[in-house]
Amino acid sequence: MKPVSRIAKAYPDRVEVRGRDLTGDLMGRIGFTEYFHLLLTGEEPTEEQRFFLDLLLVSIAEHGLMPTNVAARMTLAADPESLHGAVAAGILGAGPVVLGTSEECAKLLAEGGEPAEIVRRHREAGLKVPGFGHPVHTPVDPRAERILELADERGVSGPNVDLARALRAELGIVMNVSMPIAAVMLDLGFPPAAVKAVPILARTASLLAHLAEERELPLGFVLARAAEEAVEYE
Repeated sequence: MKPVSRIAKAYPDRVEVRGRDLTGDLMGRIGFTEYFHLLLTGEEPTEEQRFFLDLLLVSIAEHGLMPTNVAARMTLAADPESLHGAVAAGILGAGPVVLGTSEECAKLLAEGGEPAEIVRRHREAGLKVPGFGHPVHTPVDPRAERILELADERGVSGPNVDLARALRAELGIVMNVSMPIAAVMLDLGFPPAAVKAVPILARTASLLAHLAEERELPLGFVLARAAEEAVEYE
């Protein structure tokens, strides 16, 4: 069987994206959030999917001089012509510790189970339950609370949000933003595999902002020097 792609194809007179004419239908009719949903899922979003996808992108895009932004700035300082390389350096840091935790949360929620059993299983394995604890935000992560508040207000909170809250009650520690991102997306019908796309897209926008600032107000070598000074050589 010949390989296929269902996303897009360019023809001499048009570009077709997910079965829609790019210039004749999509451009001028939908915004980027809707377009991202269409690209990712093949369907245009409902109003609630659009609202929360937009909300979640805003919630996770920026968080100061995180490792992803530091890596990108230092890369651009070392190679000022490599904007794409600097963005890539930042995105490569989007793993399960920083930024990519929402994917682990989605897997956990999709598996389901009793909160006490989930916590016990993780503790016995010497693992942290993803989506809980934060080095800065305590006793609550304000981003997480706002997402949950809006999910309740707009009637989209479902079994995944319920499980996230039950896990918080069982653990007794702060729920960070990654857990409600995953819970709300799953309750809105997104597959677990799509969840990590949100922080990656959102943080790409943030990286571009940091790199634009790096060209005007360089910090890359300052950060590198600070790291050098902070570490003892033995």
